[in-house]
Amino acid sequence: MQTVLRGRLVTGGTVVEDAVLTLDGGRVAAVTAAADHPDPPGPTDHVLIPGLVDVHCHGGAGGSFPNSDLDGVRRAAAFHRSRGTTTLVGSLVSATPDTVRRRLDLLAPLIGTDLAGVHLEGPYLSKARCGAQDPAALRPGDPAELARLLATGLVVSVTLAPETAHAAELVALCRAHGVLPSIGHTDADAATTRALLDGSGPMSATHLFNGMPPLLSRAPGPVAACLAAAARGELVVELVADGVHLDPATVAMVFDLVGPGQVALVSDAMAAAGQPDGAYRLGSLDVTVRDGVARLTHDAGAIAGGTATLSDVLRRTVRDAGVDLVAAVTAATATPARLLGLDAEVGELTPGRRADVLVTDPDLVPRAVYAAGVRVHREEY
Repeated sequence: MQTVLRGRLVTGGTVVEDAVLTLDGGRVAAVTAAADHPDPPGPTDHVLIPGLVDVHCHGGAGGSFPNSDLDGVRRAAAFHRSRGTTTLVGSLVSATPDTVRRRLDLLAPLIGTDLAGVHLEGPYLSKARCGAQDPAALRPGDPAELARLLATGLVVSVTLAPETAHAAELVALCRAHGVLPSIGHTDADAATTRALLDGSGPMSATHLFNGMPPLLSRAPGPVAACLAAAARGELVVELVADGVHLDPATVAMVFDLVGPGQVALVSDAMAAAGQPDGAYRLGSLDVTVRDGVARLTHDAGAIAGGTATLSDVLRRTVRDAGVDLVAAVTAATATPARLLGLDAEVGELTPGRRADVLVTDPDLVPRAVYAAGVRVHREEY
């Protein structure tokens, strides 16, 4: 079935102010300037954006990838899809080996449909920078354990601290399995971080600035090492630009320093995304959401994931941080798609790619979502 959309098209680092986008057979069939189209639909004020790609998400709509049953995790994935995230990685948190394996088994039926894969955020992390990770579940790097988990073929990324045991071997294991290694939840100094950044393959920094020491003039730490690597094109930095995890000026600075090709906007959303304030769980820990901010109920109230969707993050990046629309869209689409090795399929709206489209109003509020050419959400407009 063919679908024809008209609006301001933002993709591939460019803007077509008045474009006609034709979807057919689950693929983008054609992209045409409205003036050149033989029979264009009526003009609109819509913005047409590639379906968003979120590489770090723990849940939403009350469902949690680390906690819920199959119905709950499907509900979480469907919620994010309805808000424009058509490629979603389900993030787990640090847990016992048996718990992690059970969660992988439960999520397995969703891989390739609801989820693009699973992100292991831990357990090889720093207790000093554990954030909303259960410190009791953290342990030194274990190559044999990681090899068993990667052998499932379900894992697409792993967050680890550079100072953990066998860090270089863990990174090599990830690369041998085509899995993205990511630096995060670390108390390492800049030298230890740099030692892991060998430039030999894709790598990311899990929610840069969060879960790591601050950048100081005489103690630059992992932030400086990651920013420098991103500027060299060797690393992609995740930013949770939801107005809670980072100040908008920090977001703007990172875009200015390294460019959108080295930034992946992420939601880091947990079960409370799209839900009211109240009590929730993230892995084994209790979380309280108040005024839309998720914090651990105990342990000094560390931020415990986000309650925004990636479309919310995109909108805030443009509106609050003042990042150029094209740059922000690139960081929410093409860059994370490339990071996962999915850029031949998703992340841009060009003929032949999968017909994943987010339609928004001029303020970037979602109005309709198409996944593989099928409309999965529509607001009245």
